[in-house]
Amino acid sequence: MARGGQGLARVAVVVRAGAAPMWWLGVAAAGIGVAVPGVTGRRIGVLAGAALLIVVAVAVALPRRGRYAALAKGAARAGRNDVLQDRAVTARTWHRGHRWWLLLAFLAALGSAFAVPAAGGMALAGAGVGLWLKAAWLGRRERAAEELLWVRVDWLDRRGGNPTGKPVKAYRSTGIAAGDAIPGGRRRKPTAALV
Repeated sequence: MARGGQGLARVAVVVRAGAAPMWWLGVAAAGIGVAVPGVTGRRIGVLAGAALLIVVAVAVALPRRGRYAALAKGAARAGRNDVLQDRAVTARTWHRGHRWWLLLAFLAALGSAFAVPAAGGMALAGAGVGLWLKAAWLGRRERAAEELLWVRVDWLDRRGGNPTGKPVKAYRSTGIAAGDAIPGGRRRKPTAALV
C-alpha cells in the first residue's frame, strides 16, 4: 500500500456479504424442516415461518439507517493513495469471519424444525432478505448522490463486518464508476469489447 493510503472496503458490499449465505442456508433448513412433522405440524410451521421471514427481514433492513446516513453525509473524498478493496476480497473476509456463526445458525434452524417445521429456516432466510434490502437502500442513496461509499478496512470488526461500529468515524467516497461493484454492492458487469 502506498504511504499515507488506507485500504477501503465498499460499505454496501460488507452489508450484502451475508445475504446470500443466510438466504441459501435458510432455504435449505426450511426445505429439510418441512420433512419433519414437528410439534405444531407442517401447516402451522410454514405459516409461522412466513410471518417470521417478513418480521426478521424488516428487523434487519431498518435499524441503523440514521447512522449510515450520518456517516455518508460526512464522507470525505478518497485519496489518491487509498487502495480500493475488490468486492470478492471483502465478501470472502466476511464469509470467513462469520463461517462458524452461519453454521450454528443453520444447525439451530434445523433443530427448531422438530418443534415448528420450517420456521427457523425461513427466519434465517428472512435475515438474508433484510441484508439485501439494506444494501439496495444504500445503493439508492449512492445513485442519488452519484458517489460510492467506502469504509476503512481497519475500522471493521475482526470478522470483517459492522460498517457502522464505534471505530468507524466517517466514510470515504469515490465516483460512481470506481471499484468492481455497482451501487448496492452487486458485481459490476464487464463492458462488452468494442468491435
